[in-house]
Amino acid sequence: MNREALSGAWREITNSAPPPKMSQVFMRRVLGFEIQARRSGGLPKALLKELGKSPAIKNGTRSTPILKPGGRLLREWNGVTHVVEVTDSGFSWNGETWRSLSSIARAITGAHWSGPRFFGLNKGKS
Repeated sequence: MNREALSGAWREITNSAPPPKMSQVFMRRVLGFEIQARRSGGLPKALLKELGKSPAIKNGTRSTPILKPGGRLLREWNGVTHVVEVTDSGFSWNGETWRSLSSIARAITGAHWSGPRFFGLNKGKS
């Protein structure tokens, strides 16, 4: 299916427009999941209840993504590329462990920054 056909199927199944930047591959996966879930009677009520408790579901979106240990964040500042690694206990930058991205952003720039914003994890200028 091309994007136009996928968008039509999305509208038919979800009664809403597909997200504008969603890839065709991901659209196929979501549509396949929806069709399969509906054929088997839908999602269990307990799961739907648990999903309803999620702040991301209540607000429609998360302000910042959840970072998983092992991930890396890259940011160039004044010609220097800074690499921050996500760890179980926070973040690692320049051989030190940090509890927040904001403290790393402050150390890099010398000014107060929202860490997620500085590293491009949420909307806004960086």
